[in-house]
Amino acid sequence: MEEQLNERLITDFILHLQNIEGLALNTCKSYHNDLIIFASFMVDNHQISILNVEEPHIHSYLASRVIGGISTTTNARVQSSLKRFYRYLVSENHRKDNPTSAIRRPKTTKKILKSLTEQEIELLLKVPNVSTAIGLRDKTMLEILYATGLRVSELVNIRLYDYDLNAGVLKIMGKGSKERLLPLGEIALDWLIKYLDQRKHLLQSSSSNFLFLSKRGQGMTRQTFWHIIKRHALETDITSTLSPHTLRHAFATHLLNHGADLRIVQTLLGHSNVSTTQIYTHVANERLANIYKKHHPRS
Repeated sequence: MEEQLNERLITDFILHLQNIEGLALNTCKSYHNDLIIFASFMVDNHQISILNVEEPHIHSYLASRVIGGISTTTNARVQSSLKRFYRYLVSENHRKDNPTSAIRRPKTTKKILKSLTEQEIELLLKVPNVSTAIGLRDKTMLEILYATGLRVSELVNIRLYDYDLNAGVLKIMGKGSKERLLPLGEIALDWLIKYLDQRKHLLQSSSSNFLFLSKRGQGMTRQTFWHIIKRHALETDITSTLSPHTLRHAFATHLLNHGADLRIVQTLLGHSNVSTTQIYTHVANERLANIYKKHHPRS
């Protein structure tokens, strides 16, 4: 009985996030996973549905996660999921009160991001063999990532109608279905034009509207492109730790190093809140401090 009620409430909530609030699919999946785990805990440990949860039950759940070694950052995200879910239940008149209203979000320390240097980026960009269609694809994807600061998920989802070669811009649908136009820059635009001339060699017998194609002629996954980046990095002397956002981090950091305004970088990255962009200033400020120490006569 409780399981069926939980499933119905969670499904209705996720549909609300998708259809009314326009949240991205990956974000909705995170909410769904958080709530499914939470609902199972309530049934298994308290024999109640999530509709009948009270504040002590939530404290019990969060405490069990801490004891289980779940990180503060992950717990903070789960709290956000629960708060949003119970606000929804109140707004839909499923409950009169919100059991999460008095629960405080745990303090988290913002992670200092590590970025590749401009020299390391140049090394990485030189690796793909552009005499082949696959190598030209890889080169173009890397150049566009570094030129625009796209998320990898945004890059692999670019369609054939999402760019304007005459204007030199990309149209990107980002998180929360928010659209933004990004300038490509001359170098990335030149490589895109070269790739488009060779893209037909990747199509094989199928057709696809995705701009960047896999060896099978289909759209590429984030995981596939991440493996491509790691493979190319192994051919360089890069020792820095790579992540799926490596070139996005470098894009933001290098812009700030060269004097770009934080608000402009925020817009280019598609951040809704400038505080999210500010994590990149730590890296930029650290780099500036090192330059000062190295070159200033009284440092």
